Amino acid sequence: LVHGFLQLLPDIAPAAREEAAQRFLARPGLGLDEKMRASIARETLALLVEPGFASLFGPGSLAEVPITGIIDGDVVSGQIDRLVVSADKVLVVDYKTARPVPEDTSRVPNAYLRQMALYRAVLKGVFPDHAITCALLYTAAPKLITLPDGQLDGVLA
Repeated sequence: LVHGFLQLLPDIAPAAREEAAQRFLARPGLGLDEKMRASIARETLALLVEPGFASLFGPGSLAEVPITGIIDGDVVSGQIDRLVVSADKVLVVDYKTARPVPEDTSRVPNAYLRQMALYRAVLKGVFPDHAITCALLYTAAPKLITLPDGQLDGVLA
């Protein structure tokens, strides 16, 4: 649900987001009690108003971008949660709802590092003249963890 909200809510006027979130979460098919609905809405809406994340959800950012490429003879296919492309930079963000939230990049699970390293490798072919930055947005904190190039390089080596 958090992933879906982060795809859809940025396109809704800020003043209408909370009502839209509550309406969606109240659907009987979801089977969520009031406490759970409030928690999900609060977590998601907090991300959208966090000043440090403004560029992630601002105009021109893209949600749920499919990606496919071949890296070292293997097919890489995935879905980028959020992509921000500027004249010379690309920011790739994957949402993580996992808890506990890692304190720093040394505690990010290797599977997440590999995922982002593969996305970066594919995007280097698409945007050869851009600096590509990968980050994980842990929704529970909220916390954006930028993954150093050297750490990502080591995962695919």
